[in-house]
Amino acid sequence: MPKHKKGRISVRIDMTPMVDVIMLLLTFFMMTTQFRPPEEVNLEMPVSHSQAKVPEGKVITIYLDKDGVIQFGVDSQIIMGRLFGHENRLKRSMPVTKDQLPNLLIQARIANPGLFIVIKGDKRSPYGPMEDIMTVLQKVKMTRFNLVTDLDKGA
Repeated sequence: MPKHKKGRISVRIDMTPMVDVIMLLLTFFMMTTQFRPPEEVNLEMPVSHSQAKVPEGKVITIYLDKDGVIQFGVDSQIIMGRLFGHENRLKRSMPVTKDQLPNLLIQARIANPGLFIVIKGDKRSPYGPMEDIMTVLQKVKMTRFNLVTDLDKGA
């Protein structure tokens, strides 16, 4: 009995539809992604020569605008919802008074003890509110914080 081998049938997969789907997905994500959310407080930062990096996540941010208005924000939506209500959980910051600040700091630290404190102040803001913020931080025993500035390009 002679053995007959059957010829192999080659399989050809057309990749054109997959490339089309990938291009559509890429276009969709490029059009819908926001790389950096818009700031709710427009600040003109003072300049310095320091190049220390501010952490990207787990941050409590205290904003001080040129009029001396204090705003408080946490990068966690869950903690923002606990502090300011469910309807404000997506906001980056909320205006607060210096009397509300100690309680908010303590509640945020209880929710996540690993939070870093960052202060962003406008260079035209009065010194009094900045002193008030630092006094509040001393009272609640949170003496490690970062003051955010822009890097001096001339140096």
